[in-house]
Amino acid sequence: MLPKPRVVDICDPYKRDWVLRNTAVGEVWGVGRRLNAHLEAMGIQSAMDLAKADKTMIGRKFSVVLERTARELAGVSCMELDEPDPPKQEICCSRMFGKRMSEVGPIKEAVATYTARAAEKLRAQGSVCKKMRVSVRTGMFNPDEAKYANGVVIELPYPTNDTRLMTNAATQAVDHIFRSGYRYSKAEVMLLDLRQPGEYTSDLFALTQPQTSDQLMSVMDSINSRWGRGTLRTATVPTTPEWAMRRDLMSQSYTTRVDQLWVAKAH
Repeated sequence: MLPKPRVVDICDPYKRDWVLRNTAVGEVWGVGRRLNAHLEAMGIQSAMDLAKADKTMIGRKFSVVLERTARELAGVSCMELDEPDPPKQEICCSRMFGKRMSEVGPIKEAVATYTARAAEKLRAQGSVCKKMRVSVRTGMFNPDEAKYANGVVIELPYPTNDTRLMTNAATQAVDHIFRSGYRYSKAEVMLLDLRQPGEYTSDLFALTQPQTSDQLMSVMDSINSRWGRGTLRTATVPTTPEWAMRRDLMSQSYTTRVDQLWVAKAH
């Protein structure tokens, strides 16, 4: 039978001191075998001894990390908890095409796909956006190919994270920047002017995102999270696009995909 786990409430000073006195210095986080030998040679046998030691001397003789550990044991906070990252101010999604594209249809498919991915990231951080920038470009390093790059900023009718509205605006933007006669190599979708819901100041009669959109996007994210990205998507996002990145030399995902697990066969 395994021993029952024991928990000590170190908020009680008496119990905290008892734990420090009865904890060998070698059990303190960051104190390895060699460091333990040096500390014991100095008469520092327990965590309590380390807490009462001269902190400046500890830092000078060993390291700043051990000095901070000693101060923490003495009740002085030195190691702050990590704060969560603030929401991103811009979200970008772009990829090189697997081959040069000269027709507007496949480029719209790519832009729709990138918009859907960017919208997922937008909802994941609980934000909405008011502007988008859609851009396309040809290859820039082949001297035998004509070069062209262009982009356009779109003002959305209201702050939104609805994939449908954003995809419609992004694919329409492609019509304004696409020029025939070029072989395009890359498209990019960037979400701008990101805010948290309610941060936008507008007049009483300004349009806002319908509650049904929030509910639908929540259901779509839930399904895609459970069954895999792209399980539920807009009709403009293809299943097997011809413009997808080439992955012929991509390593197998032996540890993360069931269909790529090694199979042991008996001879």
